[in-house]
Amino acid sequence: MRYTETIGRHVVSTSTAVTIGVIENVLVEPVEQRVVALALGKTAGSHRMLPWGQIAAFGADAVTVAGDDVLVTDGRLTALDGKDHAILGKQVLTTEGYRVGSVSDVEFDAADGHVLSLLLDTYQWDGRLLLGVGSYAVMVRPQQIQAPEGLAPASQPRPY
Repeated sequence: MRYTETIGRHVVSTSTAVTIGVIENVLVEPVEQRVVALALGKTAGSHRMLPWGQIAAFGADAVTVAGDDVLVTDGRLTALDGKDHAILGKQVLTTEGYRVGSVSDVEFDAADGHVLSLLLDTYQWDGRLLLGVGSYAVMVRPQQIQAPEGLAPASQPRPY
């Protein structure tokens, strides 16, 4: 599942068939290298965070949850929803100080939320190499650069 494909998707309660919100953001915890929650808009109350553990299924058309009372307010999740932790569009730096591109999308496992890869401008980066996300950049461990199928291999990264 890709981050950009989830934005705007409805979250529906299986017990009431009511839409409890619409996905506005996917919250990635870089240390765990996984999606930990979804930030929702168009909710009925003040709570807007849906922890990953409350998701019953992440389908192609909607995300389902067991009930209407699954949204929370959580300071840690609110921080991950902030601009400093936004991943899309941010430059990517390796621990060796090379700028290797900018994040155009994030691919994650819809079953458990683990980040599979960071999709950069011209190639992808193994999600297991994600170290951190800050106001300036996304930090990753180095990897052998691999172009996605159909694209020419990227040129050697240049020092930043």
